[in-house]
Amino acid sequence: MLRLSILNFVIISFLFCFSGCKNLETNNTNEKSEIVDSSTKDPKAAAIANKVMEAMGGQEKWDNLKYVSWTFFDARHLLWDKQNSRVRIKNTTDSSLYIVNLDTGEGKKLTPGKLVLSNIDQPAIDKGKSIWINDMYWLFMPFKLQDPGVNLKYLRQGKTLTGINSDVLELTFNEVGDTPDNKYEVYVDQSDNLIKQWSFFNKWDNKEPSAVWPWDNYKSYNGLMLSAERSDKKGPSNVKVYDTVDEKAFTDLAEFKFYE
Repeated sequence: MLRLSILNFVIISFLFCFSGCKNLETNNTNEKSEIVDSSTKDPKAAAIANKVMEAMGGQEKWDNLKYVSWTFFDARHLLWDKQNSRVRIKNTTDSSLYIVNLDTGEGKKLTPGKLVLSNIDQPAIDKGKSIWINDMYWLFMPFKLQDPGVNLKYLRQGKTLTGINSDVLELTFNEVGDTPDNKYEVYVDQSDNLIKQWSFFNKWDNKEPSAVWPWDNYKSYNGLMLSAERSDKKGPSNVKVYDTVDEKAFTDLAEFKFYE
């Protein structure tokens, strides 16, 4: 298993965006996607993915999720309005702030002493989207196994590094995302149908993973089973689910400490 410092790991994690912006945007709303899905789903793998969805709380709970906030590697705080496809991102390293509408591409970025609007600096908004895509998948990947553009394949039975008997699924990507050549293997616990480990391959034809991480310490958040505060101290933490949030969180660049 590759050992990385937290700083290097956070930098590398930006490369792990394994679903495209367009796919994610259409999946974040209640509207039907207009994307023609040319991906493949192995029937056995798809059946296991359905069990994962049920174990995580079910499709209805996922569809009805309203607001969720979390911290990513102590480097960013995110607040996601799932129903309206909006995200607020606060970087702890440079105090920058992004507010992005993931459907329209509109948004704002605040840096110390400077305000940048989307129609002035589109690359800043694109960066905000990329941050969200990456950080969201670290928390919600199990709900996204059968997204458009995701090729899902059953590989084998195996054990996690901690000895959990698992069904191993392979995720590759059909020309979507920033790094479509990446590959993942996810280990689904045969006893409770929850993902307990994932492996990252820098290229789809690599034989050995670049890194392997646990996906553990599940808790129920308003009926959704989410993995945070993981045993390796990496990834998402400080997860909170809300039914309502002050609308200013997605319109006002003033300080809004939803992460406390």
